[in-house]
Amino acid sequence: MSMTRIALAAVALLISGTAAAQDFPSKTVRLIAPFPPGGAVDIIARSMGPPLSRGLGQNVMVENRPGGNTVIGAELVFRAPADGHTVFLMAQSYTVNSIVRSKLPYDTFKDFTGVTRLASNPLVISTHPSVPARSLKDLVSLARTRPGELTYATASLLGGQRLAMELFKEAAKIDILAVAYGGGAPAATAVIGGHTMILVANIAETAPFATAGKLRALAVTSLNRHELLPQIPAIAESGYPGFEALNWFGAVVRSPTPKNAIQRLNVEIARALETPEAKGVLTKQGLAPATLSPEAFDAFLKAETERNARVIKALNLRVE
Repeated sequence: MSMTRIALAAVALLISGTAAAQDFPSKTVRLIAPFPPGGAVDIIARSMGPPLSRGLGQNVMVENRPGGNTVIGAELVFRAPADGHTVFLMAQSYTVNSIVRSKLPYDTFKDFTGVTRLASNPLVISTHPSVPARSLKDLVSLARTRPGELTYATASLLGGQRLAMELFKEAAKIDILAVAYGGGAPAATAVIGGHTMILVANIAETAPFATAGKLRALAVTSLNRHELLPQIPAIAESGYPGFEALNWFGAVVRSPTPKNAIQRLNVEIARALETPEAKGVLTKQGLAPATLSPEAFDAFLKAETERNARVIKALNLRVE
């Protein structure tokens, strides 16, 4: 083949690749939420879905695939085509699974790559109204008189809520047992029903019930009070200065996904989260958009994994 033909063939290949890149998305984009409906990940997905669909020019479908501390949802994305049309929406538990499990059906960092962080929010420690504790100080005193007897509900076995409460237990020197319910909404329901005594949950799952008197909110995990529950003190002002444990959520896709698809998703998701319709829903739920570039989010994921690994090792937490 002559040099001219080789050059023409290379140009044709480049044009073809560029055209294919510009075709993204070419079909429905699936947002895989690894928690049940009603929790923070589901709220984020469904609030940004319509504006994201308009931005991408394709249908956007939210699929709830709970179970396995997000492993079921992650494996579904891992086995989907690496073309950007299947996006995994996750919480902190995504960074924890590789630390606490001896075997996963995928490699957290080799098989996935970051698209963006989505949002962040504080957590709330609350109790069933029957629990004889009207402040965080009261709860700590109660736990110290009944070590190993009190229980707290959390959305997942080793997600952000569990990590935050374990950090607080360490700071307060108390022993309270964790009960995982596979989602924020089921965890809240369990405490409201009196099946579990204490709830550690996103402010999205707590505020409505606290306002209605079905839960007694004791403290928020941000450094300062939150506008949704302005009367509730922060842990940092309740005898534990400097304590902070924010929950965050993000989006990843399979690693071989073309960079142009990742970048398009990054830009359109950021735009969708800032639309009045999405931001209005998030604000009411105590969530704030907190997007990052794909590269910055990858670095954030690695830093969070290292931090969580230190916490988990110190607490000797393990799932086999």
